[in-house]
Parts: sequence; C-alpha cells; structure tokens
Amino acid sequence: MNTFIFNVIFLLISLYILFKAIGYGIYEINEKENKSGGISVIAFSIIVVISSNIMMLIR
Repeated sequence: MNTFIFNVIFLLISLYILFKAIGYGIYEINEKENKSGGISVIAFSIIVVISSNIMMLIR
C-alpha cells in the first residue's frame, strides 16, 4: 500500500513540474522569441517525466 501511495504522489508531483516546464517553454516561445529553446525545454521535460515515472513503476 505504501508503494502505491508513493507512486501516486510521485506521479502528481512530476506532472505538476511538467506543467510548469511546459509553461516556461511556451513563455520562451512567445515572449523571448526563442523557438528552439522553448521546444527543447518542453521535449526534454516530457522525456524526463516519462522516463522517471516508468522507472518508478518497474522498480
């Protein structure tokens, strides 16, 4: 039971961080006119969140 609760909390926190990173990426694209930086921030954060959640689930 503890691991299930821990996995859910980890998922929620990582989704919160992902949405914050996507927001920053959109800010970079719109306000700073830095499309390559914004796209790379969004892509890297999605990859990190997916891989970390997969590792937590198979652990």
